[in-house]
Amino acid sequence: MRIGVMGTGAMAAALGGAWARAGHEVFIGGRDTAAAATLAAQIGAAGHGTPAQASTYGEAVLLAVPAGTAPSLARQHAGALTGRTVVDCTNALVPGPGGVMLTTDAGQSVAGLIAAAAPAAHVVKAFNLVHVSHWHRPPLPTADPAPAVPFCTDDTEAAAHITELITATGWTPIPSGGLDRAPYLEATAAWAIGIWWSGNSPHLALPDTPPPA
Repeated sequence: MRIGVMGTGAMAAALGGAWARAGHEVFIGGRDTAAAATLAAQIGAAGHGTPAQASTYGEAVLLAVPAGTAPSLARQHAGALTGRTVVDCTNALVPGPGGVMLTTDAGQSVAGLIAAAAPAAHVVKAFNLVHVSHWHRPPLPTADPAPAVPFCTDDTEAAAHITELITATGWTPIPSGGLDRAPYLEATAAWAIGIWWSGNSPHLALPDTPPPA
């Protein structure tokens, strides 16, 4: 698959690198084109340039930018993103008195704001629940079952694209409903990250118990 990556930060490097290693054609686009060139060389990307060039590069586009700027970036390139799968991996989080908090309004998601900004794009929420370091390496081959990436989207073709991209990282896709479910996925990230920061593991609260027979 051809994938345009808008951004040159940690998630751009981690996911772009994972996809390049899996044989996908990745294009890094950044406002700082020198940084885009450096990152492209580091991960073995097929090309580099500006965010505008990344927005038109392939079937899928990763918005690997801060959550606060992702909707405006999508609006700026809305025409170019028409018909493309746009992957939102962001978390809009800030520290609060009781732990990590969302900066979006209740019932709202960054993914939903991106979809409103680029209404002809096919937005997917994914890759926002674990630390960026996980995407630099595949899961251990002994992991059974493989760890999973939940995703939300309204579009069948986008679901197929994100399934391929998740599988390329060595993880298992978990369809988690339409984009109206993205607020729950983003809220889960706020909860999980808060638990990690407190020195505990969210996995302990979610044991994999089979349903009753």
